[in-house]
Amino acid sequence: MLHQVNPDEDDANMDLGRFIHEMTYGRDKSKEISLGNIRLDIVRQDKEGLVIGEVKKSSKYLKSARMQLAFYLAELKRRGIEATGELLFPKEKKKESVTLTADIEKELMKAIAAIHCIAAESRPPQARKIGLCKNCAYKEFCWA
Repeated sequence: MLHQVNPDEDDANMDLGRFIHEMTYGRDKSKEISLGNIRLDIVRQDKEGLVIGEVKKSSKYLKSARMQLAFYLAELKRRGIEATGELLFPKEKKKESVTLTADIEKELMKAIAAIHCIAAESRPPQARKIGLCKNCAYKEFCWA
């Protein structure tokens, strides 16, 4: 992670996510792998090729979930591995396919560039409380 900033691994939402993943996709547990700074929930092969599954507790933050999975797909592509993605919402019994298109890759690179600009600053930006803060595993960095 950038500047060794990692989420609070004891965060209740992180625990809930792990629990949902283990209880719902237990048979795929052995397929979970870490690759550099990313942790892939489910990696499987189907007739179309390699599929990366990302388990989420809800589809409430769909845009950020798509971008997270797109980041994983881009990292794999950078390493010469072609894959597609699948967002899995077991509590809602839904799933969504994610493909790293040129448009998504462009949007992702723009977001990464913005993150690097913030990281290059000598001081972090002033904290602003927004709706996402309540469930954020990084909230201690802003509000401690």
